[in-house]
Amino acid sequence: MAPLKHLEMENPIIDASFRDFCSSHGILTVEDFLIHDLYELAAFAERQVDADRLKEGITVMLSLLEVKCRPLLNGMELLEDLQRNKHTLSSGDNGTDSLLQGGLREGQVTELVGPSSSGKTQFCMQAAASVAEKQEGSVFYIDTGNSFSARRIAQFICGSSAAAALQKRVLSRISCHTVYDIYTMFDTLQGLEVALRSQMNVNECRLRLLIVDSISSLITPILGGSGSQGRALMVALGYLLKKLAHEHNIAVLVTNHTVGAGENGKTKPALGETWKSIPHVRLMLSRDNRNNICTISILKHTSMLSGQTVTRKDNQQCL
Repeated sequence: MAPLKHLEMENPIIDASFRDFCSSHGILTVEDFLIHDLYELAAFAERQVDADRLKEGITVMLSLLEVKCRPLLNGMELLEDLQRNKHTLSSGDNGTDSLLQGGLREGQVTELVGPSSSGKTQFCMQAAASVAEKQEGSVFYIDTGNSFSARRIAQFICGSSAAAALQKRVLSRISCHTVYDIYTMFDTLQGLEVALRSQMNVNECRLRLLIVDSISSLITPILGGSGSQGRALMVALGYLLKKLAHEHNIAVLVTNHTVGAGENGKTKPALGETWKSIPHVRLMLSRDNRNNICTISILKHTSMLSGQTVTRKDNQQCL
């Protein structure tokens, strides 16, 4: 395998300092990196003065290896995998499920874009309640803004004579994890991946939905300046989410905010063109507060035309 130095030209983060750190642990080539205990390496990096840069280098190496080592599948194998393992999960909203021809697709990353107070978090909690109740699957909910509410999720659960018991059972299938920075995010997702790989009984309340609300609050702080560090971390995070979705047949739902596009007061999804290629499905959520009308439109979809919309009006908060 090639020495690490050969990667520096296209990946400046793998510089002499990073290579010196790796060599101090006996890592001189890509092969050495592959067989090393990466959790131990990350733990050593955490104790260094330039910990953030070293951890970024480790993340970039992982993303490069993930791309290079991805197995090749032909069209028939992909179709069979889609039909056998990649099911749709109800979002909890009939209009949205109809728009998406069934709901959130396992194996894909779905991004919900919208301005503040448009109902993104409520959509996430409704989807979590729906999957935990109707699909009897577990939900891994990453909350980056202290917006998770178990009480609000309980309100989405169907009422019945045994409502309390049902709510308890459904809520026990939803685990919430608070994350405030991208490095903790990587640690959380890598820990999740280890847990999924070691899971003994995959049919017993297996993980069906991973929610990140919101992804933009983790990425936006690292995109400042002219350096490539923030973008590299963003791409690495995106590929990690896609890898988890595909390899473990999980539906991934992330939220993103909007930014001004300049002319005519229009808005566009945040995180720029680099992130645009990450999600398989991109939805725009808007809300007319005067008439209490919510609209979800398709901005991007792997198998559907963009521009299709669904509108909902009721007396309750949107979605």
